[in-house]
Amino acid sequence: MAVSDQAWVLASGNQGKLKEFQDLFAPWGIAWVAQGELGVPDAEEPFHTFIENALTKARHASRLTGRPALADDSGLCVPALQGAPGVLSARYATLFGREKSDANNNACLVAQLKDITDRRAYFVCAMVWVAHADDPTPTVAQKMWWGEVLDTPQGEHGFGYDPHFWLPEHRCTAAEMPKAQKNLHSHRAQATQALLMELQQRLNLTQVA
Repeated sequence: MAVSDQAWVLASGNQGKLKEFQDLFAPWGIAWVAQGELGVPDAEEPFHTFIENALTKARHASRLTGRPALADDSGLCVPALQGAPGVLSARYATLFGREKSDANNNACLVAQLKDITDRRAYFVCAMVWVAHADDPTPTVAQKMWWGEVLDTPQGEHGFGYDPHFWLPEHRCTAAEMPKAQKNLHSHRAQATQALLMELQQRLNLTQVA
């Protein structure tokens, strides 16, 4: 299938994310294409902040395609661990000599919190959109979703740290929350809506007929 010359690039190969943005921006006549469909390899993520890594990925995708690009970076932060796992959330276990996997990442996190009573944590999602690779005013949205870390996993849905992420106001973990409800409250949902509002203002978007 041919890719529109006007399509924006999503700096990710995640088809779920791609569909999410296609649906969200369709009323404004904006199409999306995953960077892999245009031959763009993954960018390095060398920084200690989510925003810097997201910006790097967005600029990388835009530079190699000549198109506007969007990237996101997300993870779990625990204040009692100075923000760890942070940007290393997906590979936290490798810091302790273990293989990268959701189960190992969670086991290492729980182990680090063994003697700590402050279990507060938050998921964070940073999103960055650039009009071109050298855009001096990238559009940024960053949102947090607060909860607590449980020792014992609960729930079968979600992925990553979701089974250990307890939401006191909902009395369930992120892995127990119905998908539709999670899509309203999660860090990614909040950041996506915030980014859309910023882009509506920046680009004066109007809905197509």
